[in-house]
Amino acid sequence: MQEGAHQMMGYDRASTMFSPDGRLLQVEYAKEAVKQGSTAIGIVCSDGAVLIADKRISDELIISDAVEKIFQVDKHMGATSVGYVMDGRVLIERAQVISQQHMVTYTVPMETLTLVKEISDTKQSYTQYGGARPFGVSILFIGVDDGPVLYVTEPTGIFFQFRATAVGENSDAIKNLLRKEYKEEMNTDDGIKLAIKALKKVMGKDFDARRIDGAVISTSDKQFRRIDKKRLK
Repeated sequence: MQEGAHQMMGYDRASTMFSPDGRLLQVEYAKEAVKQGSTAIGIVCSDGAVLIADKRISDELIISDAVEKIFQVDKHMGATSVGYVMDGRVLIERAQVISQQHMVTYTVPMETLTLVKEISDTKQSYTQYGGARPFGVSILFIGVDDGPVLYVTEPTGIFFQFRATAVGENSDAIKNLLRKEYKEEMNTDDGIKLAIKALKKVMGKDFDARRIDGAVISTSDKQFRRIDKKRLK
């Protein structure tokens, strides 16, 4: 059945309504919103994990340093969202609260995977109840538990673990480059350089270090740190 026919018959009016060919169209629309979002890249390295994101600031009057694209979730975790920024902010703030509550209750840091499952469960629940729309956002989580990790949660509520990946605009081209040049033994400095190389390739003359945000978590101290702008050129 054609997409237009689905719309005319009203199968895209609610996230809880399956089309005759077994699709949840509102969820698929949410995934399309992610594809149009500003690019984010995550890379797991031998000595930590790296997160690089494009702020995609279009107005020269906006102060770029005041725009946060990457957020600290806990001392050993960071995250960025791709898609609807407001949806990502709400989910990342929820992740911060969940992680803090875990620390207060159990006095040990929360594992990244456990937090990712909590956020994925929240996303999935919004595909099952009437009167709510799916979250139009994917979230990349990096963390260091026993070792560095990278996870991506999708609007459907499913999540995947990666060695390296990209989400958002031009993500297919970036992932092709990562498949060719990513090496498990590379360190975080190499990971940052690879991510910047990928962004320069797809952004061309539009690349500007002022609109790039970056963070790294090292295995040596498990501390979230923002990357200096000089390293993002």
